[in-house]
Amino acid sequence: MKKRLLSAILLAGALLSACGSDSDVASTNANNNEDAKKVVIGTGSQFINICFYDEDGNLTGYDIELLKEIDQRLPQYEFDFEVMDFSNLLLSLETKKIDVIAHNMAKNPEREEKFLFNSQPYNAVPTHVVVNEKNTDIQSIDDLNGKTVGLAPTSNAALFVEDYVAKNNMDTKLTYITSTPDILNQLKTDRIQAIFQFPFSVEIFNRESDAQLKLVGEPLIFSEIFFMLNKQDEQLAADIDEVLVELIDDGTVKELSEKWLGADFSVEL
Repeated sequence: MKKRLLSAILLAGALLSACGSDSDVASTNANNNEDAKKVVIGTGSQFINICFYDEDGNLTGYDIELLKEIDQRLPQYEFDFEVMDFSNLLLSLETKKIDVIAHNMAKNPEREEKFLFNSQPYNAVPTHVVVNEKNTDIQSIDDLNGKTVGLAPTSNAALFVEDYVAKNNMDTKLTYITSTPDILNQLKTDRIQAIFQFPFSVEIFNRESDAQLKLVGEPLIFSEIFFMLNKQDEQLAADIDEVLVELIDDGTVKELSEKWLGADFSVEL
């Protein structure tokens, strides 16, 4: 029961990519070069399989393990991880308290105006329509006409669905929910009929919270995921890109994707 409680608490951050409020710093200890430039990676601790603490208290997940691999191949840098609340990441980058954000970050115009994204995406996560496992009425996004759907505010999925509903003149009620337990409960009790999620998140919710979810239809979008840096850090971004290409080509990204995300999404890169 303790394990389930811990998992449920961690899952609460997954829909919103929201991290814990405690700040913590950990070095990868990947390089022993005393002249290496320190790079502080801002990340979170409650996005299961992306950036989270395992049962032994180790910071791990797809983003974390990928960055450790990158650090190993860039001896001129030393990566340190600083864990903080998701809401503090952008401000910390802007004020140069951290150098990189790693938290499953996708591009949007506001972010691109203020910050630098590296060029090579390191993930391309598919978003699906997700319904209760007993629901047989909804097979795709076009079946959401006349239904109520739950959205995480400002998420890429929300932006996509808002646009799709408007362009197709759909009579779909959009309700915005900030709590993961709440949105799962509303779906289970049919107060909403659909949400939008990643396949690996659905698997975790079903396993750890008995969420009774299923994916329907084809992927709506593949959100390309990048690291975020300050505008002046073009050299760091270029160095990261060079290694990312190597890691994609040699199968490391494929291996990490299969381990943490349940499928090889490197083919989308």
